[in-house]
Amino acid sequence: MHPAYSVIFFTTSSGAGYGLLFLLAILGALGLLPAERWFGLAGFAIALGLISGGLLSSTFHLGHPERSWRAFSQWRSSWLSREGVLAVFTYVPSGVLAIGWIYFETTSSVWNLMAWLTAFFSVATVYSTAMIYASLKTIPQWHNGLVPPVFLFLALATGAVLLNFLMLAFGIWQAWAVMIAIAALLAALALKLKYWAFLNTRSREHTVESATGLKQFGNVRPLDPPHTAPNYLNKEMGYAIARRHSERLRRHVLTLCFITPALLLALILVLPGMFGLFAAGAAVIASATGVVIERWLLFADAEHVVNLYYGREAI
Repeated sequence: MHPAYSVIFFTTSSGAGYGLLFLLAILGALGLLPAERWFGLAGFAIALGLISGGLLSSTFHLGHPERSWRAFSQWRSSWLSREGVLAVFTYVPSGVLAIGWIYFETTSSVWNLMAWLTAFFSVATVYSTAMIYASLKTIPQWHNGLVPPVFLFLALATGAVLLNFLMLAFGIWQAWAVMIAIAALLAALALKLKYWAFLNTRSREHTVESATGLKQFGNVRPLDPPHTAPNYLNKEMGYAIARRHSERLRRHVLTLCFITPALLLALILVLPGMFGLFAAGAAVIASATGVVIERWLLFADAEHVVNLYYGREAI
């Protein structure tokens, strides 16, 4: 599949935003984060800014962005529509929670309820985003049960890395926050390794013979291509990446998205203070770079079954 940069930015930016928003809501409801005005303002501004920027960027990939509002009516059958509806719903409890946190400096009483609703809608929105891809039977690399948990734990991990930097910037150092981030990174790493193992070992069950319905006649080979010139399907669905490039990019993902942030965060446990803030900032940069490569590779590794009509022997 051709990696669309607007969709890559959308899934990575909003994922980190929802991960941070989820942690702010849960930890705030449990009283583990201080309901301090400026800390809350910075946290919600970053989280909602990442979410809003990501959602807006997703419209750039649409042929007619002005018609995107119509997708909201299809929530009964479309994961894309459900994602849009849930994303809008998330702004309500998170906005009320932000008001309580920033203006009244409290997360108790009704604000506590808003915190739990914010956490629920954050998880539901990221899950819906993942299901947009996991529900596509025409792309075998996405149509499996590993895609949603990978999206969810990567959102949690990137959000946790952001939270640690934010906490240190405001002089709030907590060992448990570092441990949460490291645990989330390791969980996301385990899921991603399992997903890559699935890609390496899965059987390529979709063939030209099954696509044409001529399997009973033996091997099938098209005489002529469906089109005499490149078209939209070739551009969007026919993108392919060499195996050696894919392996190299996977190593970059392992290093930048998982190993480097985890090691930098581990240093905070030993050397907090200004060095810890520097390490947390470097972890944010490494994590953001790694997750962008990971998401680009998610698209580049995917193959659409329509390519069977354009020369591919198996998908």
